[in-house]
Amino acid sequence: MNSPKLLLEHKVLSDSDAKNVSEKYNVPLTRFPKISAKDPQVLKIGAVPGQLIAIKRVEWGKSYTYYRLVVD
Repeated sequence: MNSPKLLLEHKVLSDSDAKNVSEKYNVPLTRFPKISAKDPQVLKIGAVPGQLIAIKRVEWGKSYTYYRLVVD
């Protein structure tokens, strides 16, 4: 059986990329919206609590990136 595809593109950010995003938006990592480590899409990409993930969504031809902090 093939693994299911992610609904949206999810990517685990490196520590340095997460720090850059945090600085860009002037928001500490702990203040980003949260996503459960048990979320099927988080499990699929292998993210662990404390990591920041980028979620890309395309609507009406425009690409948007959302950030979520993985938590227990």
